[in-house]
Amino acid sequence: MYALEAVAIGAAAVAAGGINAVVGSGTLITFPTLLAFGYPPVLANVSNTIGLVPGVISAVYGYRAELKGQLPRLLKLGLASLLGGVAGAVLLLKLSADTFRAAVPVLILLACVLVLLQPRLQKWLARRDSRGRQDGGIPLWTGVLATGVYGGYFGAAQGVLLMGLFGSFLRDDLQRLNAVKNVLAALVNGVAAVIFIAVTTVDWKAAGVIALGSTVGGLIGARVGRRLSPAVLRGLIVAVGVTAAIAVAV
Repeated sequence: MYALEAVAIGAAAVAAGGINAVVGSGTLITFPTLLAFGYPPVLANVSNTIGLVPGVISAVYGYRAELKGQLPRLLKLGLASLLGGVAGAVLLLKLSADTFRAAVPVLILLACVLVLLQPRLQKWLARRDSRGRQDGGIPLWTGVLATGVYGGYFGAAQGVLLMGLFGSFLRDDLQRLNAVKNVLAALVNGVAAVIFIAVTTVDWKAAGVIALGSTVGGLIGARVGRRLSPAVLRGLIVAVGVTAAIAVAV
């Protein structure tokens, strides 16, 4: 890995860590960056997933105050995320590289659409604040399971999906729900990372640079991310994501 490459990937990782803490779409920054430097899609996805785990954990730490009193919810939904993450990681390893390469543009564009829709999802969550159930029941658990499968397979914008689900089924403060989102994303990425480390090839230099950068970014995002313009963040994510989708497709 050349110095310029390491700096670029590290900078992307800092941005991704911060974005994951606040928005939940950091993969759309680091994954295209790895592709731009010639990493094969599956290797890029695996190394990126592993590298982003410390960043998501740092975001969880940054939101620790909002997690107080939520242990029962975390245990219930965490099981769904773990099971989904395992299933998604196995799918990535079992399906051919050509299948993943063909799916990547669609997944990236889907994630971009979800990022664009995030303001509407947040407004929906606010409108339903007094009407949602406290535990979400089986529908929420099933939705979190499906989101875990998606996250274990690719992962971009799984946080947006989770917040949309929370808006449908839960009644709670947005920041508390965002803290839960970070924990569930950490579980999905973490269990997928363990599987990838055990059975497939990892570019440890890239994963290490992303880990360092995303950890810093996660702490920054949890502390000051709410002060940044969401519109600017979404615009950057979508621009990078669409460019990556086109690059992979052609």
